[in-house]
Amino acid sequence: MMNIQKSHSLSGPVLLTILLFIAPLVMPTYWVILLSEILIMGLMAVSFNLLLGYTGLLSFGQGAFFGIGAYSAALMLQAGHENLFLILLAGMLVPLLAALVVGFFSVRLDEIFFAMITLGFGMLFFSIAHSWIDVTGGSDGLPVFALPGLNLFGVVQLTFYAPISMYYLIFVTVLICVCLLRMIVHSPFGLILKAMRENKQRVSYAGGNVRVLRIAAFAISGAFTGLAGVLFCLFNNMATPEFMHWSFSAKPVIMSVIGGTGVFLGPLFGAGVFFILEQIIIQFTENWMFFLGIVLVPIVLFFPEGVFGTLRNKFYKVAGRGLQPPSARGKRQKNEKGTV
Repeated sequence: MMNIQKSHSLSGPVLLTILLFIAPLVMPTYWVILLSEILIMGLMAVSFNLLLGYTGLLSFGQGAFFGIGAYSAALMLQAGHENLFLILLAGMLVPLLAALVVGFFSVRLDEIFFAMITLGFGMLFFSIAHSWIDVTGGSDGLPVFALPGLNLFGVVQLTFYAPISMYYLIFVTVLICVCLLRMIVHSPFGLILKAMRENKQRVSYAGGNVRVLRIAAFAISGAFTGLAGVLFCLFNNMATPEFMHWSFSAKPVIMSVIGGTGVFLGPLFGAGVFFILEQIIIQFTENWMFFLGIVLVPIVLFFPEGVFGTLRNKFYKVAGRGLQPPSARGKRQKNEKGTV
């Protein structure tokens, strides 16, 4: 059973990576654009899940870091900076610093109190972005008229105005970020985060500084969320205060719940389900959020570990039984009958 899980834990992401790499070559432009947005929001959801799924912290302020990353990119581009790597780096460092400040005041609280204080900070950043018209453009936002290019080895100059080239920029960036987040989750630091999620008192008694560890997790999540904001700014050619609104911060929560908070790639899967459902429902009504809510209720009720997490666990269970020798399956059936 364990060998099956290990083999599929690698084969699944590899297959997904291959499919995502080939997809824009065979898909219409509209679906390439949609898939680009799914990848960006999937990165935001996976980054958020470092808090909810692995640390046990429910944050409603992730949109603030997403917006800070977007505004960092927009301001640099309007100032004439066209170095792509510098823009991506600034889009991580500025939200990282903001997350350190917010985390300093937030992580000492738990559960609903933590959620409310992050919500308060998120709306504070939203109000600043909405009111500071000279810098942020107010409700109109900051438009991006020129996108940065990428010079490969001084030979090839890449631009990202075409949807397919923008898709591959997003795809490569998200792939690198997801790999880094996976390394963090499976590192000793990630194991400590899981231990805090289960019982923070034991971690404290064992000598772990719970507050510092939580701030570190919060800052890492904020940095990668900010990078997702940079990608969305380049993709959407705009940075607006709406990115920082609490309703936007609710999106990664919904995506994580749909996909499964206990599975690393669950939120990415949840982002795909979320946007596909939105596209299907919006064809019939403009009140798509109402009908999306109706769809989400049975998902939460019948898929307690998320759609992706529940299906994955059932697959492992069925595959594990199928690979058992007949004698073992017979003994297992007898034991089950005996217990009944």
